[in-house]
Amino acid sequence: MTQLPKPKLRVAVLGAGMSGILAAIRLQQAGVYEVVVFEKADRIGGTWRDNHYPGLTCDVPAHAYTFSFAPHAEWSSFLAPGPEIQQYFEGLVRQFQIESLIRFNQEVSSCVWQNQGWQLQTSSGLQQSFDIVIAATGVLHHLNQPEIKGLDSFAGDCFHSARWDHSVPLQGRRVGVIGNGSTGVQIVSNLAGKASRVVHIQRSPQWIMPYPNPPYSDADRAAFRSDPALIDQIRYSEFYLGLVNRFTEGVADKDSQQMAEIEAVVLNHLETSIRDPAMRERLRPNYRAACKRLIFSPDYFEVVQRDDVEVIVGEIAQIEPEGVRMKDGRLLALDVLALATGFKADRFLRPMTLLGQDGADLALSWARKPSAYLGIAMPGFPNFFMLNGPTGPVGNFSLIDIAERQWGYIDALLAELSSGRAKTLVLKPEVMQDYEARRLQAGKQTIFGSGCSSWYLDSEGAPSTWPWNYQAFAEQTGAPRLEEFERIG
Repeated sequence: MTQLPKPKLRVAVLGAGMSGILAAIRLQQAGVYEVVVFEKADRIGGTWRDNHYPGLTCDVPAHAYTFSFAPHAEWSSFLAPGPEIQQYFEGLVRQFQIESLIRFNQEVSSCVWQNQGWQLQTSSGLQQSFDIVIAATGVLHHLNQPEIKGLDSFAGDCFHSARWDHSVPLQGRRVGVIGNGSTGVQIVSNLAGKASRVVHIQRSPQWIMPYPNPPYSDADRAAFRSDPALIDQIRYSEFYLGLVNRFTEGVADKDSQQMAEIEAVVLNHLETSIRDPAMRERLRPNYRAACKRLIFSPDYFEVVQRDDVEVIVGEIAQIEPEGVRMKDGRLLALDVLALATGFKADRFLRPMTLLGQDGADLALSWARKPSAYLGIAMPGFPNFFMLNGPTGPVGNFSLIDIAERQWGYIDALLAELSSGRAKTLVLKPEVMQDYEARRLQAGKQTIFGSGCSSWYLDSEGAPSTWPWNYQAFAEQTGAPRLEEFERIG
């Protein structure tokens, strides 16, 4: 008697950004899953689709910000411009033929565990059932619109940096940029010399890490094409991986020698780059380096010393039709206002309704703070795994590498399900409790908890990120402990 083939497990992937593309490629390559990717927008790309402001650049070396299985020889420079990264991901979708898996304009509004499976519904009313859900919704996609008095009264053009309006002319106009994270710094550096005047408005200055961004020549790209080992030399070089290891060791222990070295570099950069003593003091942060996400820039300190660029450090009183009124009474007359005010980094899956087993409700689970074991799994939510979920590593290193390491961990769990050794896997509550206790305790020693406000902190002021070094994350994701999950069926 002919034996019928075993039905493929149905897997839903939420999001077609970097992590969702990774999941779709790996799931399709496995050949044992039926895969559907739900994407709320009309094309892939995630943050690299949404962000297209002038000067957008990844602050991770381009050859380190690629999938390990898909090197790319065509980067134009050491740090890749945003449009090239978007093109890279679009090329991968074509190369690995996963576009047929993606359902565009389908934002998942609810995900409910019923009858030993996940029932998904999208905002358009589509309903489907799945055995497994991989959430790749990303971190930075809910805009943080600033609540500034009078913002709607501004007579000029005004937009968030992630909704940049390229139809607005900048030549010969006075442009104000509110916010001085990486986005604000990159915009200011790019617009200097293009707008008639650029005014960078910030509540507090940032520590700037000098970082080179040399262009790659045609000869360089030809060499990368002919010898991919040259790409690996950059991706796995002591310059990059050594920097990541030293940086994460410093972040994990604010009193470490590594942290002292980082602080010495950024302090020397400030002292030797800013010529005017008054400006130097205005740009000197009153908190420790890397307490906020460190800004990597090859030219910001050079740019802010131009005659047509001004840095304003202080509190905004209100926005008026003519420009920005500071609390000291000064009016900054502007024609264009760019809001580089970032994203709500604690949203993750929300506002999606997520209901698990035995009444588990994401809204209640994350009422105080979002958290997930290794940024991957949560008790109460069977066969539900995340890429770059809450409490995972976030910082000045490649999130592609982090996602690949998390995928290796998830893949080991999926193997238990696809083989039939388990029908359901769910993280044990005691594992999560132990993880959270250790994570919060370790977070007190990190530089993130050294006394500043940043999007790395949760609503209670505790660091919300991975508090240990890079090597610890690599080791834990590289050796999944299946006994930490309860097997059902």
